[in-house]
Amino acid sequence: MPGVDQPAPSCAAALARGLLDPERAPPAALRLEDAHRYDVYRNNITVSLIDALATIYPAVQRITGESFFRAMARSYARRSPPTSPLLFDYGRAFADFIATYEHARDMPWLADVARIERAWLDAYHAADAPPLTPEALAAVPHGALGDVVLTPHPATRVVRSPFPALTIFAANRADAPVGAITATEPEDALITRPLLEVTVGPLPPGGATFLSSLAAGEPLGRAAGLAFADAPAFDLAANLAGALAAGAFTALR
Repeated sequence: MPGVDQPAPSCAAALARGLLDPERAPPAALRLEDAHRYDVYRNNITVSLIDALATIYPAVQRITGESFFRAMARSYARRSPPTSPLLFDYGRAFADFIATYEHARDMPWLADVARIERAWLDAYHAADAPPLTPEALAAVPHGALGDVVLTPHPATRVVRSPFPALTIFAANRADAPVGAITATEPEDALITRPLLEVTVGPLPPGGATFLSSLAAGEPLGRAAGLAFADAPAFDLAANLAGALAAGAFTALR
């Protein structure tokens, strides 16, 4: 633009590289007053990313406390710059980062709580689609049920955990004070949004294998077989009815 100094390409690259690295000195080409502005801008970017993570993962922040969370989020932000202009899309690898974060080792379930929170947000922003009705499935001839392939709702997510992550998530997303959590068993969660509200609920034994297999395109009979192999107590009728009631699917073929 005429009359306005533009940074050279090499300077622009140096500016970008240092935005999330407070240890990196401002590019030498900057004047002293511009270097100060650069430091302020760099700090503002990091704070905005931390704030975005706090909005996406409120239960994780409530569990850890604000100071711990912001320190963890700052460490993540410095290693993982955003790849999308949409802040709600930031932090998709945050749960994996938590799983390796040294200071969270005494909370091994925290990463799975974060995975449920990420699934909740993704379900909230998923496309709308009418859920499959029980009547549509009942119209399929009995002998053909095993070959039916179901189309998952865009909002459907399944999160598996060897910890009671769903109970911990639910307790820390509510407004009420968190009481003692006595659950110790592994929990699998189904996250859907058939209409306007995101719902998060537990899955019975074999349910996660069943729904994940169906969502991957396996026919009903094959998915049921995999679920029985995973959990001999798997109840096909109950799991299928629960999935339809939750709006986990939109169509069948």
